[in-house]
Amino acid sequence: MSPPPDPSLLPPQPRSSSQSSYIPFSLRSFAPWRLGENRLPNPAARRLALLEPFSIFAMIMAYIWDLRFTHPTVWLWILALILLSHLVRRERATALGFHSSNLRQCLAEFAPVLGLLALTMLAAGILLQTTRSIEFPQAAAALGAYLPWGIFQQYILNAYFLNRFDGVLSPRAAPLAAAALFSGVHLPNWFLMAVTLPLGYCAARLYRRHHNLYFLGIAHGIIGFLLFLVVPDSISHHLTVGPGWFTH
Repeated sequence: MSPPPDPSLLPPQPRSSSQSSYIPFSLRSFAPWRLGENRLPNPAARRLALLEPFSIFAMIMAYIWDLRFTHPTVWLWILALILLSHLVRRERATALGFHSSNLRQCLAEFAPVLGLLALTMLAAGILLQTTRSIEFPQAAAALGAYLPWGIFQQYILNAYFLNRFDGVLSPRAAPLAAAALFSGVHLPNWFLMAVTLPLGYCAARLYRRHHNLYFLGIAHGIIGFLLFLVVPDSISHHLTVGPGWFTH
């Protein structure tokens, strides 16, 4: 049996189409648009990838505490950067969770829990006599306005922050990090921070399981409205965050 030929003496083989887009590992690990491919193994790549969500968080905090008073339209630029991040990664709306394919399943599975929580909050407000005195049309309008706001907050929490952390952190740490930033946005309202930290973590876990932002937004809107309805302003500070907390 003759020995195998020396590879160095073989003629070069043409690259297939699947190899034409090959990126060396050293470059691939630093490419920010490939964060969806599980954890980045390179520590430097991890730090670089974490820079994006923390930069967006810093911009949001700057807007809440200062820029919204001097430059009220800056939030559009922050949102544009987030949308650009999705565009670079080719993340479609349905993949992010904007779909209704399993909305009925989510509602059927969690409606009893959500209903029990709502009844408990209403009962507590009635027993403690802290329920806000508002007319039904005003309450309906407030709930209707809070539902899209809840969807938007869940989009930022999960479709952006959780997805970015999932690319660089462990499966256990990613939802904790996303919930921590979500809670931090509500500074210095200690009540909202205490509520949004555990609920933000639960929302992140549910997002991983069902990947439906509409359901999470509906639940967010209902719970947020009930907090406004039954928690007195002496505790909730009218659900305000940032500098406005000090004036309520």
